[in-house]
Amino acid sequence: MESGTSRAESADQQGVRSVQRALGILGLLTDDRPVVSVREIVEATGLAKTTVLRLVSTLEQNGLLWATASGYMAGPGLWRWAHLARRSWELPAETQRGMKELAARRRETVNLYVVRDIYRVCVAQQESPQPLRHVVQVGDELPMWAGASSKVLLRDATPALLERIAKGSPHGPGHAVVMREWIDEAAAKGFGESHGEREDGLSAVAAPVLGRSGTVVAALALSGPTIRFTPEKVTEFAADLREMAQQMSERGFDRPFAQ
Repeated sequence: MESGTSRAESADQQGVRSVQRALGILGLLTDDRPVVSVREIVEATGLAKTTVLRLVSTLEQNGLLWATASGYMAGPGLWRWAHLARRSWELPAETQRGMKELAARRRETVNLYVVRDIYRVCVAQQESPQPLRHVVQVGDELPMWAGASSKVLLRDATPALLERIAKGSPHGPGHAVVMREWIDEAAAKGFGESHGEREDGLSAVAAPVLGRSGTVVAALALSGPTIRFTPEKVTEFAADLREMAQQMSERGFDRPFAQ
């Protein structure tokens, strides 16, 4: 006989699964696909049509989806969340100008990353003006088992976090030792660099942005084709990034960069 506790846990699991499914449906909407049909949702998620209809109906009732003749588009209820996210994450005007000027001067893409669990998330970007450039969309999540920004962001990471990241890497759990060496080297130099660690032909240089308590809250990075990241350029990039990152740290942030 099922106990009350077991029934409660089962209900909780069902609730979490429904939330994940609903978020998965919203995640199907992109710039390239602003409207998605029920058929496309069924094909993309593998869910039964009855389940999809129930989920989209709930999302529509809450203003998160809007029904059209060709399918479902983002609903007006998302505007409130978008407004809140913008207020929370939008950088000060002077920081945005600084990133734009840095991208124009160094002619490489400038990104700002923060940590979310075992990933780094791009929260701001200025693209390189060059045709051949590295582009990460704002909001993209990238793994942290490699890359200049990861070496900077993980300066204060616990052994347990490094182990979790390493387990999900192509190199296995033992990669945590290598990551710690990379992180310590970046801390000693004041910047991190990477060349083809995650993607062949891609290089990056990153400097830490510090919060009020002195912990690393973000990584400011320049990235682009490895062929353009010569030792001389890396030195110049690192100097620029460290100077701007220090200015950002001294200027301070409202949340979520206020730690």
